[in-house]
Amino acid sequence: GYGRQRSAIPQVQETPKEPEPKTAEQIVDGEMPGIAEALELNPFEEAVLSSTLKKYLQKRIEMQILELSPEQMREGMEKITKAQDEELKAGLPIEKYDAFVEMQKKGVQKTKKEKKKEKKRKKKKKDKS
Repeated sequence: GYGRQRSAIPQVQETPKEPEPKTAEQIVDGEMPGIAEALELNPFEEAVLSSTLKKYLQKRIEMQILELSPEQMREGMEKITKAQDEELKAGLPIEKYDAFVEMQKKGVQKTKKEKKKEKKRKKKKKDKS
């Protein structure tokens, strides 16, 4: 039973059982390449979006630590989202801002896929009633 013996060796796991929660920076840095690609951002726009998202994601994370009531939580999140939107609107060209808002509703993957099909799709717009 040579094969069986090998599986008895415990796997050395370097990662602790509880993974460290990712920081806002790590989360945004992980998502940014996909977002930048989907929205076709230039480096400046990417920097604006990235720093703004990090700032407000950090606020959201801090709020969750506070363990507020659901009502306070909702209000706080709305305020954060509103402030984030204002800042993005100020920092990005309006079409990129709109594209970002659209993307948040649909998700990054869909935004990327739709970009390629856009030309063919325009005729069929009236079908959806």
